[in-house]
Amino acid sequence: MVKMLENNLKYLSALKSVINKNIDVSELSNKSVLITGATGLIGKALVDYLLLLNDSVKVYAASRSLESFEKRFTKRENLYYFNYDLEKPLDTDIRFDYIIHAASNADPKMFAADPVGTMTSNFIGTHNLLEYARKNDTKRFLFVSSGEVYGQWDGKCDSFEESYSGYVNFTEARGCYPSGKRAAENLCVCYSAQYGVDTVIVRPSHTYGPTQLKRDSRAMSEFFNCAIEGRDIVLKSLGLPVRSYTCVFDAVSGIITALLKGKSGEAYNIANKESVVSIADLAKKIASTAGKEVVFDIPQGGVQGAGSIVRGVLNGSKLEAIGWNPVYDINKGVKATYEIMEGEK
Repeated sequence: MVKMLENNLKYLSALKSVINKNIDVSELSNKSVLITGATGLIGKALVDYLLLLNDSVKVYAASRSLESFEKRFTKRENLYYFNYDLEKPLDTDIRFDYIIHAASNADPKMFAADPVGTMTSNFIGTHNLLEYARKNDTKRFLFVSSGEVYGQWDGKCDSFEESYSGYVNFTEARGCYPSGKRAAENLCVCYSAQYGVDTVIVRPSHTYGPTQLKRDSRAMSEFFNCAIEGRDIVLKSLGLPVRSYTCVFDAVSGIITALLKGKSGEAYNIANKESVVSIADLAKKIASTAGKEVVFDIPQGGVQGAGSIVRGVLNGSKLEAIGWNPVYDINKGVKATYEIMEGEK
C-alpha cells in the first residue's frame, strides 16, 4: 500500500471507536513503552492506538529494519524507531516502563520455512526481554501469545477458557508455533514467581484487519487480498473448521486493557463471542462485501480442511470482566477492514 494508513480517516475513526472510556490511561502519561513486532499486523495498529490514547506516552517501535519502519510510519511526536534483534540481549540506556512483546512468526509459510526461528523468536526473544525487565525494574511486561496454545479441541467444551490445555503434537515441525508460545508463556510466569517481574499474557484469537501484511499467507488475509483485487475467493476445502476471529482494533484495545488492568502472572483471551464462524462462512462474508463469490475447488480425494484443528473458539469473558468491550463483530469488522483497505489501493 502506497498511502500512509495512519492518515486514513476511516482507519483513525475505527481506532478511536475502541478507546475504552472506562480504562484509566493516566498511568501511561510520560511513560516509555517498547513494542516489539511494531511493523506486524497487531504491532502497527498498537503503535497508532497508543499515540491516539495518550499524547504524552513515548512509543518505541522495535524493528530490525529502519526501512520497514519508515515505509509504515511518518515522523510523529513521541514515536521513536528502536533497532532491535530479538535473538540478542536488549542492551540500551533507555529505560522502558512497559514492554509489549508482539514480535513473532505468525505466518504458516514462515512456520514451514523457519520452524527453528519461530521457536527461538518466541522463547529466546522473550527471555532476552524478560532479563531486561528484571534488571531495569520495568513496571509491566506483556506477552502477546496466541489462541494456538490451546491445541486440539477435545469436544468437551464449547470454547476455550484460559485454564484449558489441549494436545499439541511436538513431533511435527508445525508444532513450533504453539510450542514456542507455550514455553514463552511459562517463562513469563516463572519470571514473576522467581524474580517478581510483573508479567501478563494475552491470547488473541485469529486476528484480521487493514494492517495485515501483503505477504501474509493466512487464509483470512488471502481472502481479503482476493476481495481487494476483485477476484473470487477459491477454497480448496469445505472450510468447515470453526474459529474465533478478532478485528485488530478490538485486539489492540484488549492488549491495553490487560496491560493496565490484568492480574500479574495471568493470561487473558482476546475473543469476541459475536465473531465465531467457519472458514467458509468467513470467506463468504468477505466475498459478499466485495461483490464477489466463493468458489469451491476441492481436489479429488480432498478432505474438509487444511488444518487439523476443527474448532478453535476462545472464551473472552475473563478480559471482559476487567473492562474490555469489543466493538467489532464479524460483520462490522469485515466491512471496516474491506473499506479501509479499498481506500488504500
